[in-house]
Amino acid sequence: MIYITGDVHAKFDRVDEFCRRVYSSKQDILIVLGDAGINYYGNQTDHQLKVKISRIPITLFCIQGNHENRPVNIPAYRTMDFHGGTVWYEEEFPSILFAEDGDIYDFDGYRTIVIGGAFSLDKYYRINNELPWFEDEQPDELIKARVEEQLAKNDWHIDTVLSHTVPARYVPQEAFLRGIDQSLVDKSTEEWLGTLEARLTYRKWYAGHFHTEKKIGRLEIMFNNFDVFCSNVPRR
Repeated sequence: MIYITGDVHAKFDRVDEFCRRVYSSKQDILIVLGDAGINYYGNQTDHQLKVKISRIPITLFCIQGNHENRPVNIPAYRTMDFHGGTVWYEEEFPSILFAEDGDIYDFDGYRTIVIGGAFSLDKYYRINNELPWFEDEQPDELIKARVEEQLAKNDWHIDTVLSHTVPARYVPQEAFLRGIDQSLVDKSTEEWLGTLEARLTYRKWYAGHFHTEKKIGRLEIMFNNFDVFCSNVPRR
């Protein structure tokens, strides 16, 4: 089985409870739509969390969020092939996988592209309080070019999109945090995703980031809820 959920932020108890409830195994996959929070501190705290997570009977497939370091920056990470694409993993924790932005994966017959990253609303709070903040939290020009190249190779047709944030027109303004000056929020990733969405023919788009649960046409924002991947998307 392939399941999907929203941001976890290192709080995996609900994931463990879900997996026990559905009797999952390491052969099953749980897609996390960013901010798994697994590589946040860069110290023993992260390692202890990974030890705990590795006991959960599921394989995690994590999209890059804005509250975690990219695996490419962490020497212990290696790459391997997974469902037609590339994933990053540590040999000690082979069931904790991070997706490669721009890769297209085959999940149960659905061609699925991954586009991680977003701007952190708490960026300045974290910087001012000496908490981890990652300069490459948003997709850079190389990642953007690779995503567009991959989509062009597929004639701008894809089954499923997995992203952390959403195209600009789908941003749920009702979920905005009070006290955040929206004029200081970098919306460039959302605007870029909007240009992709305008050209793209797709069947389902999943995203997280906004800590809300909402469906807008073919796009779904997830948070604490779980679902079977593409459960309501008819097969071709």
